[in-house]
Order: sequence, then C-alpha cells, then structure tokens
Amino acid sequence: MTERLGRQRLLALFAAGLLLFNFPLLALWDRDATVAGLPLFPAALFVIWGGLIVVLGLLSERLRD
Repeated sequence: MTERLGRQRLLALFAAGLLLFNFPLLALWDRDATVAGLPLFPAALFVIWGGLIVVLGLLSERLRD
C-alpha cells in the first residue's frame, strides 16, 4: 500500500469515528433496551470503539508492509 493511500485511509477512519461518536448517530443507541443484560447505549459505545480499534490495527499492519 502506498503511503498516500494509507494516510487517506487513516483520515477516513478518523472521520468515521468522529461521525459515529457525535450526536445524531449516537442518539440512535439511546434506548431503553438491553443486550445480554447490559444497557444498549454503553454496549453500542464499546462495540463501536472496539471496531475502530480493530480497523486501525488492520490498517497499521498494512502500512508496515
């Protein structure tokens, strides 16, 4: 992967994280529901956060090659 493409992908991941953790999209998860006994909102935050970390890890492994 070229360095320029890697930078673009990292910026796109940053923008996705910014959008996912801002009000309009974050409000979708603010419901009185549970997932495996956990409230939906904190569970969704954890899953989104974990997903961003996984994608960042995959991108940084590709950048090293």
